[in-house]
Amino acid sequence: MRPADAMTIDDILAPSDVVHGLRASGKTALLEDLARRAAQSLDLDADTILGALVRREGLGSTGVGDGVALPHARLETVRKPFGLLARLREPLDFDAVDERPVDLVFLLLLPTTEGGNHLNALACVARKLRDPETAAALRGARDATGLYASGSARSPSNV
Repeated sequence: MRPADAMTIDDILAPSDVVHGLRASGKTALLEDLARRAAQSLDLDADTILGALVRREGLGSTGVGDGVALPHARLETVRKPFGLLARLREPLDFDAVDERPVDLVFLLLLPTTEGGNHLNALACVARKLRDPETAAALRGARDATGLYASGSARSPSNV
């Protein structure tokens, strides 16, 4: 049994919010696409989501290295942490800290009311995607179902 405050990927990500082989011409286009997809899942305004993501990126790139990006933002209209996982068809420049192109992206939207829980969600996702075994499994997934299974808390390299 996990501690009450421990969060897993399954608390954040639904199988329907996984995209395999996403195409994007650049970082801005990618953020626009992710914002649109999140807006559809959450029944929110895509421009509001995009604006929050762009403001956060303005503080510093969320390209965390090793081909992984964790764009994230806090929104008043979000009630619980929401995730969207995408594996890009072609890696793209995301101004990552290690200057490597990104091919694994986990969009994370968080409520503004959750005290430290948003840090828990962000840490959970970062740990999972930066794990070499998980990253390799995600990159080897053949479809969205495999991508979800590789990133799930039930996968072998669990959080």
